[in-house]
Amino acid sequence: MNKLAKKYLRPELVPTKACQGCAIGSIEHWLLQAIDESGLKLEDVIFGAGIGCVGRQTFATWGGDNFGATHGRALAVATGLKVARPDKQIMLVVGDGDASSIGASHLVHAARRNVGVTVICEDNMGYESTGGQFSPTTPEGYVTNSSPYGMVEQSFDPCDLVIAAGATFVAETTAVQWRQTVKIVKMALANDGFSFVHIRFPCVQNFGASALGSRDPLYNMEWIHDHTKGRTDDGEETDFAWTTGIKHDASNSRPEYSKVLRDLNTRVRADMDAPA
Repeated sequence: MNKLAKKYLRPELVPTKACQGCAIGSIEHWLLQAIDESGLKLEDVIFGAGIGCVGRQTFATWGGDNFGATHGRALAVATGLKVARPDKQIMLVVGDGDASSIGASHLVHAARRNVGVTVICEDNMGYESTGGQFSPTTPEGYVTNSSPYGMVEQSFDPCDLVIAAGATFVAETTAVQWRQTVKIVKMALANDGFSFVHIRFPCVQNFGASALGSRDPLYNMEWIHDHTKGRTDDGEETDFAWTTGIKHDASNSRPEYSKVLRDLNTRVRADMDAPA
């Protein structure tokens, strides 16, 4: 067990419960690195998870305070926690279903309110824990368990959604961008407001088998790498390319939600105590 796992995780839950070749374990390590380099201690962070591959494989791994929420509701729980404990850093690890499907409305309003949480959306481009059905982030035209003739719906990037809603820090990376991801998560943690980091990674078992025709972890990671660059190693352009990096940075530009409520409470109490 490496030093970051010893410092921050529950030893009985290491290594990750992820499938062989899944990047969830690697991404969780990158999050620990960002937390550590930000100078945060175990007691400084509340770690929350949703449901699905990402939630199931990271739930209760954090050695300190943590919670698991029902599908799509992690942000509702986190909003209440931040109001109650504004002194804590709250990090949420959710999947594309949690964020862009069943939990989309909670995502929008947490961004609108500028709730002081850091949301890490680990996106494997489908509902992989239930067999590999397509999700709102499945690339158009790709075969999944529920789109045997290819995904006919247009996919969307949840980064666009939270930027429009008012998030103060938004970025996107992929599972082949270790150093960039660590740097971006550190920036997200430094924002006293709503931060959203979207990380795309391969599902070897379902998306790989259905969409790419292979469960070979290296082949799946190469596909992620090619679509991160926008071209293959042979120089051919890919069918699409993700735009990674910082997409919006207005960190600390407007008051964090729990502070707004505390200030309101102070004003109301002052009005009530004032002589008639």
